This record gives sequence, structure tokens and C-alpha cells, in this order.
Amino acid sequence: MMTLLTFYLIRLLSLFAITTVFSLFLAPYLISSLRKHEFWKKRENQKTITNTEATVLNSLREERGPNVPRSGGLLIWMSVLFTVTIAFLISKIQSVWWFKNINFLTRTETWLPLFALIVGSIVGFIDDFLTVKRKGSYVRGGMSFLKRMIAIVLIGLIGGLWFYFKLDWTTIHIPLIFNFPNGIDFFIGYWYIPLFIIVMLASWAGGVVDGLDGLSGGVFTSIFGAFSIIAFSQGKADLATFNAIISASLLAFLWFNIPPAKFYMGETGVMGLTSAMTVVAFLTDSIIVLPLIAGILVIEVGSIIIQLLSKKYLHKKVWLSTPIHHHFEAIGWPKYSITMRFWIISIILAALGTAIRLLG
Repeated sequence: MMTLLTFYLIRLLSLFAITTVFSLFLAPYLISSLRKHEFWKKRENQKTITNTEATVLNSLREERGPNVPRSGGLLIWMSVLFTVTIAFLISKIQSVWWFKNINFLTRTETWLPLFALIVGSIVGFIDDFLTVKRKGSYVRGGMSFLKRMIAIVLIGLIGGLWFYFKLDWTTIHIPLIFNFPNGIDFFIGYWYIPLFIIVMLASWAGGVVDGLDGLSGGVFTSIFGAFSIIAFSQGKADLATFNAIISASLLAFLWFNIPPAKFYMGETGVMGLTSAMTVVAFLTDSIIVLPLIAGILVIEVGSIIIQLLSKKYLHKKVWLSTPIHHHFEAIGWPKYSITMRFWIISIILAALGTAIRLLG
């Protein structure tokens, strides 16, 4: 006799496989369309955050091949939407019980992360479109940093309000505290809402990882894979499935993004994934271990902060270029070595963060 837990695991694995196959089928058509419309950023010298010439980064970009389309992140959220829709339609077949239970779109587990993924991705796509068409707030095209930040704040505000008022969440779980081996639930009340916004912004900043062939895809795969395990261990099978199909779409994205990349993720991928990641972290009450599970994102952002502080107060650079993967690129590491070593570190950190959360 099949148990409900077994069914949920079979559902997760089946939808994972379906999403992967669909994404692999869709990707060549998407790449062809993006190339047809010359959906790439025009080559020109880049500026640093302090508006100085990014000489090292510009020299590295000169070594790269022909124009590569951006907005490959379209593959991710389009594949997720496909699987969500297919599962929902199949669930309407009432004659077979496992058809009826294949739907994983639920108010308490998957509505909000799906909303964050789609809205973040749409905002990101608008930025990508304006960038390649050289329109928008910048001379080079694209939405201004402030406008993108406001969009992320609004997504975070909606998420925080939903959690606080609709789901009645007022605590965060802190694992492994002193004499509490299972951790404690720390009450923060209405501070839950600004915390949600802050974490949303910090996660979005981690999108700087999308700067090397295959890097972002592998890192985000390990992150969402970790949250799938955590969610399943908590009995949140629908949320676990949602995370799993994101990982599946990312694997298909990686198939075409590993060196030499056929397309890049772009803001439509970064903004969607980081927004969904934040919501998932809160839904699994794993916000304390998020910096560990998403450790590579923290390292990437941290390298930029260290560089800025060092240049401001010590008047010298710590790294040849930031984010830190560009530093390793500048000192001569092959791109595939950087990518694969960052993947390994990301998997280790995600596994460690997952283990700590499961102890709680």
C-alpha cells in the first residue's frame, strides 16, 4: 500500500523530471529567438560602483567570444509556470486519486513564492529589455538601480504583510541555541515585515553571482535543492515540489549555460530567483541559516563591500576585480575552474545549512 509520504516523493521526482525535459526542449527555441532579436548587451566599457573605469573587468570581457543573449532566466520561470499549469489541469481528472492529488499550488505553501518568482522575473525582464534596446533610465539603457530596488522593496513589503497578517507569522527560528538543542522561536512581532524587506534586498544583491558561464545556475540549483529537502522534512510537500522544479529548470538552464554559454541568466532570472528564495527561506523558517545555504551569494556581495571599504578608507584595492569570481579570473584561473570550485563550495555550504536547520 502506497503511503502518502511515498506519493508526495514520487510526485516531486516525477514533476522534477517533467520540468527538466520540458526545459531542455524549450531552451533551443528560446535561444534562437533571443539571438534573432539580438537580445544582448552592447559592448562598451563598464564603470565601477564608484563611477571609475573598471579596467580589469573590461579587459576580461574583451577576451570573451561573440555576443551572447541575456534573459536566459526566461527559461526558468516559463518552465515553472508550465509545470504548475500541467499539474493543476491533471488534478481536475477526478477518476484517478493520484491525478487528483498531483496539484501542488496551495495558498499556504506555494502561492507566495510563485508570485515572487513571476513578479520579480517580469521586473527583471523589463530591465533586460530596456538594456538591450538602450532605453530607460540609464544612458546605456535599463532601469535605474533605484527603480529596481523599489520594485524589490514592494515585493518584500507584500510578502511581509502576507506573512504577518494572513499567515500570522511573528517569530523566527534560531537553531542550536545554548541549552536548547532544537533551537528557539524568537518573537519579533511586527518587525517581521521590515525584516522580510531587508532580507529580500540582501538576497537580490547576491545576484552579482551571475557573471561567469555556469556559475549562477549551479549555485542556485544547490540553494533550491537544499530548501526542497528542508521543506519536505517539515511536511511541506507542496513547497518541496516547488523548489524541486525550480532546481530542475536550473539544471536545464545549466545545460546551455556551461562554457561556452549559449545565453546568460540576466535580471529576469536573478530578480525572480532571489525573490522566490527569500520567500522560501521564510516559509521554511530558515532565515537564520539562509546566509549559510546561500553562502556563495554572501561571499560575492561581501567581496564587493570589502573592496569599497578598503578603497574608501585605505585607498587601495583588496581584489583585482569584484565580485570575487572576477578576481580569480584576473589572476589567471580558468573560468571552468572558478565555476566548478564555487559549485563545490556552494553544495558544501548548502548541505551544512540544511543539516543545522534539520537539527532544529
